[in-house]
Amino acid sequence: MLEVEGLQCRYGRVAAVRRLSIVVRRAELVVLIGANGAGKTTTLKAISGLMAPAAGRIAFEGKDVTEASCHRMLSLGIAHCPEGRRVFPYLTVGENLRMGCYLRSDKAGIEQDMARMFDRFPILRERFNQAAGTLSGGEQQMLAIGRALMSRPKLLLLDEPSLGLAPGLVAQTFDVIRQIRADGVTVIMVEQNAFAALELCDRAYVLEQGCITKTGTGTELLSDPRVKSAYLGIGN
Repeated sequence: MLEVEGLQCRYGRVAAVRRLSIVVRRAELVVLIGANGAGKTTTLKAISGLMAPAAGRIAFEGKDVTEASCHRMLSLGIAHCPEGRRVFPYLTVGENLRMGCYLRSDKAGIEQDMARMFDRFPILRERFNQAAGTLSGGEQQMLAIGRALMSRPKLLLLDEPSLGLAPGLVAQTFDVIRQIRADGVTVIMVEQNAFAALELCDRAYVLEQGCITKTGTGTELLSDPRVKSAYLGIGN
């Protein structure tokens, strides 16, 4: 579904991503792990069109989309749920959800998806007319994921979905991601909770200083001594 070849991204003179190549197959859940500053968020931004690559190629469903805008990427079926949730704080929950489908015109389909979203996240039904900025962190995360799903994405990019959440909410968030994948949505996830992410994913890539240094299935990387030491806090 997605092919990224030789991706390079820069912030001024600083190279954030260097010659990065990944492949994501349809209906997979792929995780990017690495230390802060490794280039994970920058990679997602390039894939979703929020950042123009300095070099390299991005192809989605066989089409070269390297220079496509974020608007174009969304229309093709790539939705980005950013780090820090980024809900519209002064809009209501309902208005935030509708912002997720602003490219859609199928009113009946939108209402059906809204109903499904409330089945998946009952708290959002209760908070429908409440300003998003007054929600708890966990509620805002559910809203951010729901907003992204309202676009009916083929590929969902999740950046640190468990960041700042209480342990019980972290487990709930990963359950939601598991359900999303079961629904057939392809997912790329950046996540600092490496152990939970590797348990959940089909495949993973390890990033260090903007480069891929290791790849494998979640099970393979969970048993890799270097990954265990560097990212799971388990000594050799």
